[in-house]
Amino acid sequence: MSGPGDFDAFWRGRRATAALVDPCPRVGGVVEERDGFRIHEVSYATPGGRCGALLALPSEGVARRGFVVGHGYGGRHEAGADLPLPLPGSAAILPCAPGLPAFGNRPGVPSDPDGHVLHGIASRDTYLIGDCVAGLWGAASALLELAPSLDGDRLGYLGESFGGGIGALALPWDDRFAAARLTVPTFGNHPLRLTLPCTGSGESVRTHVRRHPEAVEVLAYFDAATAAARLRIPVLTACALSDPAVPPPGQFAVYNSLAGPRRLEVLEAGHIPYPGEAAERRRLGRATEEFFGRWLE
Repeated sequence: MSGPGDFDAFWRGRRATAALVDPCPRVGGVVEERDGFRIHEVSYATPGGRCGALLALPSEGVARRGFVVGHGYGGRHEAGADLPLPLPGSAAILPCAPGLPAFGNRPGVPSDPDGHVLHGIASRDTYLIGDCVAGLWGAASALLELAPSLDGDRLGYLGESFGGGIGALALPWDDRFAAARLTVPTFGNHPLRLTLPCTGSGESVRTHVRRHPEAVEVLAYFDAATAAARLRIPVLTACALSDPAVPPPGQFAVYNSLAGPRRLEVLEAGHIPYPGEAAERRRLGRATEEFFGRWLE
């Protein structure tokens, strides 16, 4: 998918603006210690304002590998679901997207997915998803400042659902990342996505576009499959055959568009419980360890 003629220029401009912002990270006390990590609440600066996050540092020794970990549209309430990390001796920052609970709440920004995904959609420059992408870039900057032992161009990214979609949008423009896993990523192939009913935030977008068809022009700049065509680092993508919240054709569109080394793991379902889910998640975990072990060593 090629997207608008100035797609690359738009995102390179957003990335350049974000790079000028000193993250000025602020670290709170330890809120939890588990799985070999000390977990702190942190905040950092981005062009759209300060973002909240969790910071996971090894309880012993220095960090040798770093990860930025995105989240789903439910927001981020705790770190437990994202720990332990795929590789030993790692540190991670787990940002919360602007506007989403519990660390990203902002006055005037809807915290529910249906409202959040439409906020500022009248213009590509005001659409909130752009600030969410910038939040990932800022998280990487904050992590590298807070864990100076990390290699500044060997970060890994993990993102699921909403986090997978904004990860695909963020990664092509940031050469600090060396590998990524995108799980059931959203925002893939908007023209097709707008034809597919779902139970997720995409349904809110479909309803809005029926009333405001001009929004299609804005969405074209926030298509995860279009961005994936610019993504040349190794990417492991986990796509579901059935998913009521994120239509599978959009997920597979992200995988099929990837321009670099890629690996596909197929899940039976996404966003719903199903028999065999635990076993599939364990299989995906093993594949993730193998994948990052190969590309981040």
